Amino acid sequence: MKGVILAGGSGTRLHPLTKITSKQLLPVFDKPMIYYPLTTLILAGVSEVLIITRPEDSSSFERLLGDGSDFGIEITYSIQEKPAGLAQAPLIAERFLNGEGFCLILGDNFLYGSGLGRKLQNLTNIQGSTIFAYNVSDPTQYGVVEVDSSGHALSIEEKPKVPKSDLAIPGLYFFDSEIIDICKKLNPSARGELEITDALKEYMRRGSLKVEILPIGTAWLDMGSFESLLEAGEFVHIVQSRQGILIGDPLTAMKTRSKTN
Repeated sequence: MKGVILAGGSGTRLHPLTKITSKQLLPVFDKPMIYYPLTTLILAGVSEVLIITRPEDSSSFERLLGDGSDFGIEITYSIQEKPAGLAQAPLIAERFLNGEGFCLILGDNFLYGSGLGRKLQNLTNIQGSTIFAYNVSDPTQYGVVEVDSSGHALSIEEKPKVPKSDLAIPGLYFFDSEIIDICKKLNPSARGELEITDALKEYMRRGSLKVEILPIGTAWLDMGSFESLLEAGEFVHIVQSRQGILIGDPLTAMKTRSKTN
């Protein structure tokens, strides 16, 4: 399965740091931020990764990650000339995807939990779209999904003032090849962006949107603010120092994947 990391955007919540470098190159304890979503993709079984970056950051990512051979995967790069929403990512990646389904993850997404890799690997032959849901205390800051007792999506809203549930949607999505045509037909929102929630609503309308609720014990942070960036670094430091394991390390993730296959 192929994977796409969207590592563009202006990172305004982290100014002035992100005026001089990409948010995804900032340190999260002992590793650059991009290592964490990359590790998630590796645990999901992805071996071909496309990283979408701003034009001025592309060379920095290439110096850091190269072609991926150090990690046992293949990494290529594409440019996002101007941020225009998360649903722009499949369109930029169209040639790379070549009609295949894929996993899309935001470059500032931090996910960690027991058994997460096995759970993600079960989604490699996706039909329709699968998203995840995570209980949060303040859902007004996120995309929110409402589900029924059987886990079927009832509604999806982007940063609602009055949320219908406490289930936020982490920036990790599995799509089949239909996502390209869906995104091509989207109209920009009021803020001038192609919204991924609109694409998900189309899958929901077709009856092909699945929702997986992440279990208690899974850690999720978006690392897009100073507070969450600090929290993620502290989390990594505590777990690594007390349990003697590496979090967000691509080589460790590849060894773990090899043992489970």
